[in-house]
Amino acid sequence: MRIVHNDYLTMLSRLVIGIMLIYASFYKIIEPASFAKAIWYYHLVPGNLINLMALILPWLELICGLGLILGIFYQGAKVWTALMMVMFMIALASTIVRGIDIDCGCFKASQGATGSAWNSLIFDLVAMLFVIQMMISKSRRWLICP
Repeated sequence: MRIVHNDYLTMLSRLVIGIMLIYASFYKIIEPASFAKAIWYYHLVPGNLINLMALILPWLELICGLGLILGIFYQGAKVWTALMMVMFMIALASTIVRGIDIDCGCFKASQGATGSAWNSLIFDLVAMLFVIQMMISKSRRWLICP
């Protein structure tokens, strides 16, 4: 259990997830219309909320990514990151169960990909391991504003 609280492992988790969130937010912020289409393909969000979600979610990803890396409002960034990861995994799992074959829309706008929901779900499960490590870890080293 001592390894879970290791300062360097926690920093690695913060960097991996933080960079992933910042990278994922980039295209969504500069192309909100494409991201709104990606959300629509899931058929999970009511139509009148898609644009709002397409505008808010990328900024939340960016803020959480920066919060994790810099250690600013770290506790909140961890909680929001975990909630987003669970939401992403539920959305991907629902497309698999319903037989909807779409690109996840995680890092770029694309609708033609096939079978990528499984790959994205596996990717998210691995990323969730880093998030769980951060949630369990008691390391407070290199935090600016815990």
